[in-house]
Amino acid sequence: MLRFGVVGLIGYAVDTATVYALRGALGLYAAGLVSFLVAATGNWLLHRTWTFRGRGRAEPVHRQWLTFLAANALGFVLNRGAYAALIASFAVCVRHPFLATAGGAVAGMGVNFMMARQVVFRAAA
Repeated sequence: MLRFGVVGLIGYAVDTATVYALRGALGLYAAGLVSFLVAATGNWLLHRTWTFRGRGRAEPVHRQWLTFLAANALGFVLNRGAYAALIASFAVCVRHPFLATAGGAVAGMGVNFMMARQVVFRAAA
């Protein structure tokens, strides 16, 4: 669980940095969508090589990545739903998007952990 949390913090930093980098060009909503994909891909790679090392490697890498994204669909809805709601509701989140990305990360964290552990990186039977 500690490794999952560390990867989550790294993912949060990547998510937030990507939002800040793209918000001028894409706006906060589109930047938030792109940043989620970038952060989720990084999280998958770190989980694969560190958090869940040696688990769930029977399938091809590209298929595991797609499985990771699909398995985290509910986490995505919770994460980006909270992000969008915070951006729409609070001017402080528009001025400081790191608050919205943090709220989104917290909203989706539990579901993402469960799906990563039980679906994507499950122990071999």
